[in-house]
Amino acid sequence: MTGCGSASDKKAVVAEAPPPPPVRDNRILLLAEHQKAAMLVQDHLLGKKVFPGGTLGQYDDDDKKYQLFIISTASPQDAAILLLDTKATMRDAQYLAYMGGYFGTDAGKPFYVFADKQYLAGVVGLEEDLADPIARQLAARLR
Repeated sequence: MTGCGSASDKKAVVAEAPPPPPVRDNRILLLAEHQKAAMLVQDHLLGKKVFPGGTLGQYDDDDKKYQLFIISTASPQDAAILLLDTKATMRDAQYLAYMGGYFGTDAGKPFYVFADKQYLAGVVGLEEDLADPIARQLAARLR
């Protein structure tokens, strides 16, 4: 039998993962009240595998500690897809029709997430009744 060569003649091609796209700095869009820190996270915002990089704000309001996040995507469709991917990782996700998002838990914390234009944004660490007015303020800043 003649062939084109043996398997040992072929070199393994190792595919390198492409670098994540540059993260857009949306710190100016975060709410200022009670903000303790704001930062850019290059990849896997909040440690979530489904999240690319984004902007993260740390907040402290008396005894309430929470986080706000903003992820810029290429299009509103990409934001909607990322929202559905996020929903799949949440426990007890309830649809919030008036916000176009979901409230549930993720990693044992209350998790409020919504898509608005090309953004995916949310509030982590507050129950729905406390997170909702903050999420509405954040949504207004994204418009």
